[in-house]
Amino acid sequence: MFSKASMIIEKNPDAMAYAAARIFINAAEANIKDHGRFNVALSGGSTPRRMHVLLSEKPFGPAVQWKKIHIFWGDERCVPLDDPASNCGAARNDFLDRVPIPEANIHPMSADMDPAAAALFYQKALEKHLPRDADGFPVFDLIFLGIGIDGHIASLFPEDAALDETERWVVVARGGAPDVMRLTLTFPVLNRAKQIAFMISGKKKAKLVRTLFEEEGLLFPAQRIQPIRGKLLWILDAEAASRLTSVLSHDAF
Repeated sequence: MFSKASMIIEKNPDAMAYAAARIFINAAEANIKDHGRFNVALSGGSTPRRMHVLLSEKPFGPAVQWKKIHIFWGDERCVPLDDPASNCGAARNDFLDRVPIPEANIHPMSADMDPAAAALFYQKALEKHLPRDADGFPVFDLIFLGIGIDGHIASLFPEDAALDETERWVVVARGGAPDVMRLTLTFPVLNRAKQIAFMISGKKKAKLVRTLFEEEGLLFPAQRIQPIRGKLLWILDAEAASRLTSVLSHDAF
């Protein structure tokens, strides 16, 4: 079960993408007003791609203060930027190369160096660009997450030692599809975000969604997302939510 969580259920993936784009815009406006910039971590996979496209189009794109937005990633596959599996490459194709965001504001995980060195390099990037909490961990304004059929989030897979990481911010992992080396943020970073937004789509995820919300115990990595001080939002389409017997309250995000 999830504490401090709310839920949005939309009729189809397009409506879900529109809701997620609105959440991006609202969070950007609020954080830019509050502290002059917006630090957001994107997720990979196919589910968020429609949201990314929307962010480059009217009415969303022109409303965004792109010069004050910094883009990060929750995880990345160690593949070339032009590989279809590259999260950064997909985001560039979908919207980053189509909006007036400064190149210096895009912070990809490096896929062209030794993974262990790349993890340390990305931690240094987080140290440079993000504010920290009282415990010294970085604090994102918003993190988007997806979820795999096996319940993994970012590149934190079931039974991986990285699930219990308490000190490092970025670690090396392997698994998923494609089964390649990956870099991923860890739970101490993910759970310190001001806002976390899951995006889940499709009937194949319906059984997993019901298990996440209606069975006790930490059965999947996704259930370890428990924000320390932030808000947690689940954005689902009707198919992904079709096996739920109850839903969370919907609070403004």
